[in-house]
Amino acid sequence: MTLKFPFLIAIAAIFLASCASQPPKVVKQIVRDTIVVNSITEKYEYARFAKLDNYTVSTKHYPAKGQDERIRFLILHYTAMENEPSIRVLTNNEVSAHYLISDLNNDTIYALVDETKRSWHAGVSYWKNVNNLNFSSIGIEIVNKGYTTDKTLTGNPDLADATRYFFDFPEYQIKQVAELSKDIIDRYKIDPVNVLAHSDIAPQRKHDPGPKFPWKRLYQQYNIGAWYEDSQKNIYLSQFPYAELDSFTFIQSVQADLEKYGYEIQKTGSWDEQTRKVITAFQYHFRPERCDGVVDAETWAILKALILKYRT
Repeated sequence: MTLKFPFLIAIAAIFLASCASQPPKVVKQIVRDTIVVNSITEKYEYARFAKLDNYTVSTKHYPAKGQDERIRFLILHYTAMENEPSIRVLTNNEVSAHYLISDLNNDTIYALVDETKRSWHAGVSYWKNVNNLNFSSIGIEIVNKGYTTDKTLTGNPDLADATRYFFDFPEYQIKQVAELSKDIIDRYKIDPVNVLAHSDIAPQRKHDPGPKFPWKRLYQQYNIGAWYEDSQKNIYLSQFPYAELDSFTFIQSVQADLEKYGYEIQKTGSWDEQTRKVITAFQYHFRPERCDGVVDAETWAILKALILKYRT
């Protein structure tokens, strides 16, 4: 049986105590969702339907089986700016995210866009045959200055690519990212391989959240995202074809493996610029100790281990 509760819900009054003689100021908020019982899960849930003056919209046959969640991806970013400009840009310009994690050590995470709406955070993007991920993702922006070309400015430039030195993420931000991401992943049942960096879905133009972002730790401590098995990586390490590194066949096989895992890449059979950028993005995520866009034994073995675990 399906139940339907009143359509409009009024929220209580908020009193301003600045002057006792003044009448209370009342703020009302209207919630336009309907509470129904899902006949499949037998749980209460919010659903949004039309409300018509002359007709009844019945939920007698709700829900249809032929559906799935709009949200399939979780995308992590850094803002490359400090806190105040990050807030200003993400709320007043034609770019946004669903959530913003600030650089202030407190218990606040900013909600900027309703999860049911499309935020403009991914831009031109691709992952595993899906384009324009704004339509099917939730975006989390983290206030972080990104990278510099002057390694002395970061204070700890251990992880860098050939020209960029990245800034650390403080512990309090990692904890906020973990709890928020876990909540989103659990609610939308997001596949581990669909928890991604902006650089994964736009490797030709993006570097965020960069090699300092702790993907391995999020996987190990919070079961967030995808990660390879060391035992499988070690098996592939012994199989690395050192004599074939510049052969057309080997290069095209690496490009095919990157495509199979999810990246957008042309299988040109050469170590061209687009391939170098995709490899760099892959290394940011899974091999941050060295992010030079060059396939060595460990990068290749990690890629093979990931495909074995998630794409076979």
